[in-house]
Amino acid sequence: MASSHSSSPVPQSNSSDAFFKKEMDSTKRFRPVQSLPDVCPKEPTGDPHNLCDSPSLVADQHRWTIYHSKVNLPAALNDPRSPRNILHYTNRKSLRERRFMKDARTFVLLKIPSTGPYYTPTINPGQIWNKYLSTAGGKGNRDAASSKLLQEKLSHYLDIVEVNIAHQISLRSEAFFHAMTSQHELQDYLRKTSQAVKLLREKIAQIDKVMCEGSLQVLRLSLTRNNCIKAYNKLKLMATVHQTQPTVQLLLSTSEFVGALDLIATTQEVLQQELQGIHSFRHLGSQLCELEKLIDKMMIAEFSTYARNDLNRPLEDDCQILEEERLVSLVFGLLKQRKLNFYEIYGDEMIITAKNVIKQCVVNTVSQIEEIDTEVVVKIADQMRMMNFPQWFDLLKNIFSKFTIFLKRIKATLNTIRSVVFLVLDKNQKSRDLEDTLQKNSKDSTVDTEVAYLTHEGMFISDAFSEGDLPPVAADTTSQRNTSPNSEPCSSDSVSEPECTTDSSSSKEQTSSSVTPGAVEMMISDDMKLTDLELVRLANNIQELLYNASDICHDRSVKFLMARAKDGFLEKLNSNEFVTLSRLMEGFILDTEQICGRKSMSLRGALQSQANRFVNRFHEERKTKLSLLLDNERWKQAEVPAEFQDLVDSVSDGRISLPEKKPAATEERKPAEFLIVEGQKYATVGTVLLLIRIILEYCQCVDNIPSITTDMLTRLSDLLKYFNSRSCQLVLGAGALQVVGLKTITTKNLALSSRCLQLIVHYIPIIRAHFEARLQPKQYSMLRHFDHITKDYHDHVAEISAKLVAIMDSLFDKLLSKYEVKAPVPSACFRNICKQMAKMHEAIYDLLPEEQTQMLFLRINASYKLHLKRQLAHLNVVNDGGPLNGLVTSDVAFYTGNLQALKGLNNLDLNMAEIWEQKR
Repeated sequence: MASSHSSSPVPQSNSSDAFFKKEMDSTKRFRPVQSLPDVCPKEPTGDPHNLCDSPSLVADQHRWTIYHSKVNLPAALNDPRSPRNILHYTNRKSLRERRFMKDARTFVLLKIPSTGPYYTPTINPGQIWNKYLSTAGGKGNRDAASSKLLQEKLSHYLDIVEVNIAHQISLRSEAFFHAMTSQHELQDYLRKTSQAVKLLREKIAQIDKVMCEGSLQVLRLSLTRNNCIKAYNKLKLMATVHQTQPTVQLLLSTSEFVGALDLIATTQEVLQQELQGIHSFRHLGSQLCELEKLIDKMMIAEFSTYARNDLNRPLEDDCQILEEERLVSLVFGLLKQRKLNFYEIYGDEMIITAKNVIKQCVVNTVSQIEEIDTEVVVKIADQMRMMNFPQWFDLLKNIFSKFTIFLKRIKATLNTIRSVVFLVLDKNQKSRDLEDTLQKNSKDSTVDTEVAYLTHEGMFISDAFSEGDLPPVAADTTSQRNTSPNSEPCSSDSVSEPECTTDSSSSKEQTSSSVTPGAVEMMISDDMKLTDLELVRLANNIQELLYNASDICHDRSVKFLMARAKDGFLEKLNSNEFVTLSRLMEGFILDTEQICGRKSMSLRGALQSQANRFVNRFHEERKTKLSLLLDNERWKQAEVPAEFQDLVDSVSDGRISLPEKKPAATEERKPAEFLIVEGQKYATVGTVLLLIRIILEYCQCVDNIPSITTDMLTRLSDLLKYFNSRSCQLVLGAGALQVVGLKTITTKNLALSSRCLQLIVHYIPIIRAHFEARLQPKQYSMLRHFDHITKDYHDHVAEISAKLVAIMDSLFDKLLSKYEVKAPVPSACFRNICKQMAKMHEAIYDLLPEEQTQMLFLRINASYKLHLKRQLAHLNVVNDGGPLNGLVTSDVAFYTGNLQALKGLNNLDLNMAEIWEQKR
């Protein structure tokens, strides 16, 4: 065993027996043993993390390794604190001794593999034996022999293990010495490498000193120069920014709000981008914000003052814009600050000014009227009510004139404001088109852009530094590779020109020149970020403000009219005065519609309301007048004055209008017996002559006041119906007997009434065409009233004709019922009949046309033949040629001769053969 230990490549200081004895002695006083470091390196086990734990001859030259260990192998192998010792066996009780022995024998059979990692069993026989003795001492000395035998066996087993371990170590001794040899070679190689590196460094240092140090110094100085230029520009920019507040104050003193706002915006942008973090300017941003708010208030106050001055100028025939440049500047400033409700200020001023216009006109007019004592009558409304119609009409005319100029002035101002809005809108559209074009071009040149980018990233250092020496335009072009098209040339990453400033006209602002309607050039900045929707809505609101101005003028005019109409003044106007007033109001309404481009309904509605009242009064007056005329009409033919003939003649010329009164020489013309209408003679009564004039007044009123056409049509229809019904009551209904006191209604009265109705029927189509030309197509249905009236009048005429026939029919029935066929011939009955027929003819011949007279007598003759035929049948007189037949024939011939002898009836076909019964 001793020889085996000496052959081990690992140095050992003590034998295993000595070590075993020492452990046996230690059972008397147990003391924890310090663990020793491992003396064998760990081989790789496949875990990559363990590779870093293996020793390195290159990196760990001065670290302690297992190769520095001087501990003998038995001490290393028998480490009592190794995790695989068998101390846990010694703690078992005596009842487990057999199992312990069995396990000990099994342990002996363990084999150490010849390959794989080093395995170091840590069995300490001394500890095991001592523990065993301590547990088995109480059993006596009978087991002493067996215990000694066991100790020897265990010592033998330990020698076997040590031999196997030594064998395994000897197998790897060649690798160990090879590693040691390689270490010396590696150290020689590293020494040569270190010398080569040192030589190379000396050469590089020499090359650097000779060839590179000068060039690098040039580049370094170039960078320093560029930095100095940037620092100078920064200082100059700071000096300019420092002068911002005094410059803004100077601009505000001259009302240059747009320039002040541009300067503030530019300064704010410079502070946020190029001068960010400057300690001395830490409060300048907030100060500029407060100054911007102050400018907002100043612009609103300035615009309010401008609106007041513009609207309160003397209202003369001057529609020039007040200080157009000032207005355009204010509007641009308000748009820039997004104060989009500034037009409301102008609207409020319009309302106040409209009130003052009426008040001032009334005061000026009242001061010129001596009859009005302003000290007694204090209120303006009361002073106005003391005016007569001509004075009040002149006042209203003056007010309308002032309002017309007022609206023209407002339109000119609002058009200027809208033009500014549209300029900004047009600028936005152009900017979008430019952006779309640039984006399209950028998409087309994507490849070129990438190549340029790679060239820039891959260029030499000297080229990159020489970029600072490029001209400003070229530098800006290269710096815009990753910037937007609207990026500004004054940036902190590029070298700017020494003249870069923050003035409102600096190169930071992309401006465009535009001309307003007043030939005022303004600069529209790109930072006026208003959407198209906002601008269009603002333009529409401004246009709506013009409509509101028209409505305000109309509303104030309506209040002025209503103040005068409180005492019924307007309702008491005659037709001419009201027509004059209506024409004035219609003219003003048309003027305002032409100026503003939209209808205002308030004044038109007030005019319509007054017109309705006028129509009602107009109609009631004429209907009352007609009623009085009919109640006093005796239904006798009246003479026709010359003026009525002229009136009818004017209508015959195709125009319905009341002719102007002619000089006094016309009054010497004598009245005519008949009214000549288109060659026909009309016998008429005085009421119908006045009715024709009233009808023409209705038609002329429609021409003067078109808005009352429908009302006038309805009222005229009512008037015509009233005349028809009332005349029927008075004549056919015999109402004139009680109303006028006539003794009887004669055939002449009936014929005259019929002819009067025919005269009115003659004019109904003319009246219908007159109203049809003035109605809207959707109102044509109202013309049916004239159709109904015409039918009623024809029915009335037919009833009068029937009444005349009925009168003769009753006469025939009375006379022929007593007729006897006897001599003498002609009989008294036929003589009486012929006498009554002659009276009838005499009564109606001059009143009715010849055709109507013939038709009437034909109907009368038919009635005569019917009664005669009935009487002859009653008398049994037949057409047999007998004596009775001859007598009847003689009487009939007498009747026929007398009837045909009347005027206009000579060619009348009487057909008297029908009086005889036809033979069957």
